[in-house]
Amino acid sequence: MTAKATGLVPMAFVADLQGSINFYALLGLTVRGTFNNPQGKLVWAHVQCEGAELMFSQASDPIVPSQQAVLFYLYSPDLVALRDHLLTQGVKVSPITYPQYMPKGEIRVEDPDGYVLLIGQAG
Repeated sequence: MTAKATGLVPMAFVADLQGSINFYALLGLTVRGTFNNPQGKLVWAHVQCEGAELMFSQASDPIVPSQQAVLFYLYSPDLVALRDHLLTQGVKVSPITYPQYMPKGEIRVEDPDGYVLLIGQAG
């Protein structure tokens, strides 16, 4: 079938685009592309790392963390090392849990806009 979608990249509205880029850089995502409005203000960014991609757009309204109705699921080849890295950078990270669907371990993190990230041990 040729009439199909072949990719999906979530896009999140954020309060501080550069702050979001910086936060996701702690997880290993690098900037793939950006867009500035005619006044030169950064208003959109696309970040990626291996199989993970995410786009950000500057929010025009205030971000209310309790109203973020989406979560992002990521994988890490070394969950313990990633958790330690985030903690040393001052990021609030849950203890590693071992839910039935992720018996090798999972952590929970919130990004600067309140989006929930669950990160599971890959492999």
